[in-house]
Amino acid sequence: MLPVERPAPDFSRSNALADRLHAMVPGGAHTYARGDDQYPEGMAPIIERGHGARVWDADGNEFVEYGMGLRAVTLGHGYAPVLDAVRDVLGRGVSFTRPSTLEVAAAEDFLATVPGADMVKFAKNGSDATTAALKLARAATGRDLVAVADQPFFSVDDWFIGTTGMHAGIPAATRDATLRFGFNDLDSLRALFAAHPGRIAAVFMEAATGLVAPEPGFLAAVRELCTAEGTVLVFDEMITGFRWAAGGAQEVHGVVPDLSTWGKAMGNGFPIAALAGKRELMELGGLATDASRVFLLSTTNGPETVGLTAFRAVVAAYRAGDPIAAMRHAGERLTAGANAAIEAEGLQEHLLVAGHPNCLVFLTRGPDGLPSQEFRTLFLAELLRGGVLGQSFVVSAAHTDADVDQTVQAVTDALPTYRKALEHGSTAGLLEGRPVAPALRTHAAPRRR
Repeated sequence: MLPVERPAPDFSRSNALADRLHAMVPGGAHTYARGDDQYPEGMAPIIERGHGARVWDADGNEFVEYGMGLRAVTLGHGYAPVLDAVRDVLGRGVSFTRPSTLEVAAAEDFLATVPGADMVKFAKNGSDATTAALKLARAATGRDLVAVADQPFFSVDDWFIGTTGMHAGIPAATRDATLRFGFNDLDSLRALFAAHPGRIAAVFMEAATGLVAPEPGFLAAVRELCTAEGTVLVFDEMITGFRWAAGGAQEVHGVVPDLSTWGKAMGNGFPIAALAGKRELMELGGLATDASRVFLLSTTNGPETVGLTAFRAVVAAYRAGDPIAAMRHAGERLTAGANAAIEAEGLQEHLLVAGHPNCLVFLTRGPDGLPSQEFRTLFLAELLRGGVLGQSFVVSAAHTDADVDQTVQAVTDALPTYRKALEHGSTAGLLEGRPVAPALRTHAAPRRR
């Protein structure tokens, strides 16, 4: 198959808007993962609207979107039942001095969905929920250290971000209080307990990720080890919640943590998050305790009516239908179609669609078979030319067969250019501008403005 010259969409207005953003907003985006350094240079669309699984940018370009609001949208953009419920509640007030009846109904809905939890507290972003979980664990145990699995992200707060390359401004003492262990490596967690006896307050992990499922018995063994050590086990269900199952990975794998944290898809894009868990822990931030009280989550906007209403509408949609199965269908179909095209070109050692069907990624490798940012950027650029936008292939229940077919075609059309770069040993002459760079990196280079 010979390379096909496909012009890039016009991004002139998006690029001008990006320049204005960078002049006013550090990094040009309010989330590092949304930054234009995550996309081919000059090819980062600024979105104007979305519907279903499609978005339109400021230049009028239409794309099938993946990632869906950083995995927050599982029902599709503009999902009518959620929007109808939100419109209805707007006329009745958004924020009050006392709790609303919605807080009762939303808490009941949540605890019915996550039966392993006794209590829940709502917030507006996942980082607040995870940091509150750590605070509870430290108060309950009187310990200072936290062990986190070697997974990408848990919080923007110092206790976690201090472990990444972007730790400027975070004291060494804070960074040193967070320890790392290997997911699916029970011995590495045991070694931490042995090296720091009586000091680990909590173990944080995603019970599963898009690329890595727990090995048989691993989660149960971690649960047993944390119980034996008197350590609080916390599952981060930000991504797995309402994507693996409505009740998250703990529902799928049957292991109940002491605390769990939630967000993203529980509002289908509306801002809402939650901390849930055992009563004896959660009440440390309540009134039914004689212990020193924990200042848990106390937010002005945590219980506002729009987020709670969106959450209740999402729960209703999951009860009435099967968005999980719809996502699985789209993901499995995309995996099969894309990988068949890749294998037909003999490129499966360099390009692959992989992962949980509801949370797919594409793996891009260079001529040496190692992950390559340059080849990732080349592939992203070719997808954009084919009307596909996304740093991943994370689907929603709104992705139709037509959306998947267009994506498979875009992958197929990208292969000649990818092959040519492999044969030349470089993306030089095929990739305009600088390659994408990791979102969490120590310096702005190699994509400094």
